[in-house]
Amino acid sequence: MKYLGGLAKNRKVNVVQKDNNQQTIKLDELAQSLPQEAFVEIQLKLDKPKTLWVVTKEVEISCLSGKRNIAIVMNAATFSQATDIDYFITNVDSSIVTPQWIVDTYSSRNWVEVFYREAKGWLGLKEYQVRDKRSLLRHFILVFCAYTFILWHRMTGGLRRRWASKPLNTFTEALEAFRTAMSFRFFDWLTTNRDVFASYKASLGYIWA
Repeated sequence: MKYLGGLAKNRKVNVVQKDNNQQTIKLDELAQSLPQEAFVEIQLKLDKPKTLWVVTKEVEISCLSGKRNIAIVMNAATFSQATDIDYFITNVDSSIVTPQWIVDTYSSRNWVEVFYREAKGWLGLKEYQVRDKRSLLRHFILVFCAYTFILWHRMTGGLRRRWASKPLNTFTEALEAFRTAMSFRFFDWLTTNRDVFASYKASLGYIWA
């Protein structure tokens, strides 16, 4: 599995120097020792554009076999001026790991957090009453499908054309429109299929009247 994760600033890494000697050094000390020209200036395209300075290096880390790529990301051109410094590690191939790739990949993490917040809060991602693996996977698949369906309608305007007379700018607005449409369709079906619904409830030991 490929990953991009954070590292503590006091984590020690083994770096190969120009004379081919290995040096064990903490990440914050490594960042401080690097010259300004080692960092690449990257423009992060967000709602508010942000400039970052990034350097990538291949290192060895204790307890991990082989080499790993690390990145040091600062909000200023020099270590002394920076007020926000992040340290990352990845096992992605060195030919892919560039300063721009590090910044673009990590900046997309916010959307992962948005997904989990909305899936948990609105679609019941964590509200399951099953224990075996197969049932858990089915629950997760249903939640992911529902989330994708609602998000697609919100982004394409599908719900606005069919089920709403106002813009649906947020996930919760799209979800409410979806619930309204489903409620109407169920009520419409129920008015002509009361006996089917009553038989179904009776099979469960309930009386619906």
